[in-house]
Amino acid sequence: MINGCINSEKYGRPDLINLTKYSQQLKNEKMKNNLLFDFNVDKSTKTVSVNRAFAADLSLVWDAFTKQEILDQWWAPKPWGSKTKAMNFEVGGRRFYAMVSPEGKERWSIQKYT
Repeated sequence: MINGCINSEKYGRPDLINLTKYSQQLKNEKMKNNLLFDFNVDKSTKTVSVNRAFAADLSLVWDAFTKQEILDQWWAPKPWGSKTKAMNFEVGGRRFYAMVSPEGKERWSIQKYT
């Protein structure tokens, strides 16, 4: 289970923007890294819940979580990488991805969107 909490006065799904505009916004707006981050593991249900606040425009954060080409750039902890094979970002959908070690070893996982 992946839960993304975005604090915003806007409600509902934001308009998706293209990668060029996204990249430019990232260069112009530096996301602050000292904001709240909450990571919980429930071993009984085999779920992980991730909640984090971002100092960035809602559409920027939305794209970072919903576009696999962007998600793969930041999801894995350094020096690891992330590689998505399939992603269906909708309620009930899944993301099939690997964490890739610096030596190239792949550890595959499934995320379920609820």
